[in-house]
Amino acid sequence: MENQLAKSNEERTFQYQDSLPSLPVPSLEESLKKYLESVKPFANEEEYKKTEEIVHKFQSGIGEKLHQKLLERAKGKRNWLEEWWLNVAYLDVRIPSQLNVNFAGPAPHFEHYWPPKEGTQLERGSIILWHNLNYWQLLRKEKVPVHKVGNTPLDMNQFRMLFSTCKVPGITRDSIMNYFRTESEGRSPNHIVVLCRGRAFVFDVIHEGCLITPPELLRQLMYIHKKCHSEPDGPGIAALTSEERTRWAKAREYLIGLDPENLTLLEKVQSSLLVYSMEDSSPHVTPEDYSEITAAIFIGDPTVRWGDKSYNLISFSNGVFGCNCDHAPFDAMVMVNVSYYVDEKILQNEGRWKGSEKVRDIPLPEELVFTVDEKVLNDINQAKAQYLREASDLQIAAYAFTSFGKKLTKKKMLHPDTFIQLALQLAYYRLHGHPGCCYETAMTRYFYHGRTETVRSCTVEAVRWCQSMQDPSATLHERQQKMLQAFAKHNKMMKDCSAGKGFDRHLLGLSLIAKEEGLPVPELFTDPLFTKSGGGGNFVLSTSLIGYLRVQGVVVPMVHNGYGFFYHIRDDRFVVACSAWKSCPETDAEKLVQLIFCAFHDMIQLMNTAHL
Repeated sequence: MENQLAKSNEERTFQYQDSLPSLPVPSLEESLKKYLESVKPFANEEEYKKTEEIVHKFQSGIGEKLHQKLLERAKGKRNWLEEWWLNVAYLDVRIPSQLNVNFAGPAPHFEHYWPPKEGTQLERGSIILWHNLNYWQLLRKEKVPVHKVGNTPLDMNQFRMLFSTCKVPGITRDSIMNYFRTESEGRSPNHIVVLCRGRAFVFDVIHEGCLITPPELLRQLMYIHKKCHSEPDGPGIAALTSEERTRWAKAREYLIGLDPENLTLLEKVQSSLLVYSMEDSSPHVTPEDYSEITAAIFIGDPTVRWGDKSYNLISFSNGVFGCNCDHAPFDAMVMVNVSYYVDEKILQNEGRWKGSEKVRDIPLPEELVFTVDEKVLNDINQAKAQYLREASDLQIAAYAFTSFGKKLTKKKMLHPDTFIQLALQLAYYRLHGHPGCCYETAMTRYFYHGRTETVRSCTVEAVRWCQSMQDPSATLHERQQKMLQAFAKHNKMMKDCSAGKGFDRHLLGLSLIAKEEGLPVPELFTDPLFTKSGGGGNFVLSTSLIGYLRVQGVVVPMVHNGYGFFYHIRDDRFVVACSAWKSCPETDAEKLVQLIFCAFHDMIQLMNTAHL
């Protein structure tokens, strides 16, 4: 009896989904007030006055009407934004998503038991796969702990999208196929796909009712590796997923028309738990320098990545790992959670498998052989060439700052995330001589199916502080006061955004209502300051905190003259990954990172001179 009670008290991963509050619609007046504040750093007096007039006209006219329609919409939906966000941010986007939308990052195992070492790829691969599959089983059984802030549960829906999920290209809009089911919901696919040298293989990870072990996984991986290294390369169908979306949709339709069996094979990939990629390269990595490995994971061989897959687990010849994920079904925190779980297990087991070495008689992997013709091979070559050309334009600088970390900033009563955001503002200001409009991700998972909101980190307060840091006549006390004001402002914005009181998603909702109603685009959205301040996805700095665990990642910049900036925070260090386009003469990721590191020192210095 006691046992049963303990069981029923155990929280299940998705048990609070039905009781989460609906996503609120903020007040129009508040949103517009916050919007006006956010454009100030980018306007002269005359421009600001003009925008102020546009905003007031919007508020008392068409804006109010659109807001009422948005409130109506919200009555009938637990999350009024969900479908819109998915379409506008991801599924309607036509540019190649593997490079422009996906996020990627290295696994942290190289920092402890798995330093780069040739000849370890397959054995380590079998262990890392096994831990990932255990996580999949925990999700199936709903045993992944519910994320909470204090006692408040957060939305866990994105965790359903990690395994057996794939984006499928459409001519004008893509769609997401999700085959995952919890145990109580029924059968879920239990095969994985392995990509190696342009070829694709599939095998089940459950045999006779239980998960196959690392020695059994190793046998499967060795079979595939040996086959691919002793026979000619395959056509590399996966490269098609790196294409412009409509082109890929057409190529896929052609492929299916060529032979209906091709559809069966495509569905095998789509429904697989994950795609395991075998790379032949050996990228350099140390606990201080992540640049080469991050680039290799993000822009490596397109024939061994399925760009539309929610989870590509990538292995390199020197036993280093990482992941590349489609961003549409979930945000980075899902991947961070899995990566951290796996890393903890590898640490606990000292990087080894400590169980039975017995290998049961398991069916060998089956190759997915697509029917191709000249046209398909041409499409593949074109996709590869286009991808490698674009990828070669990306500069990635990823380093650890090891002088101090969270411990010291907390001791100085400075929020570590705000600390990095303001250092970035100062670095950008010093490098470019003017403020940079900035997108920082805030999570809205307090609400049903909540995802993200925009924190605009470039505030009037931040700019005043940056100016004081460049003004030789400013006293230390002045600089410090201005910095603390900038901290307070940022902390309040983050709190508001997470509580559903941000304004960027609200404005997006209003513009989409106008579009759906067939109305002309309101002047608010055609005003040059709207774009200049980052509106419509034009932020020069696209940033996100990946968390406080040992997991790092990277994205591309939102705009050609911008930067992508992901970072994570630990007790003793900050690890940052910055991307920029080489073809833009104004941007330089390496320079920006060095200036950020200088800003870290300057900010602590300011706090050390507090008594002044």
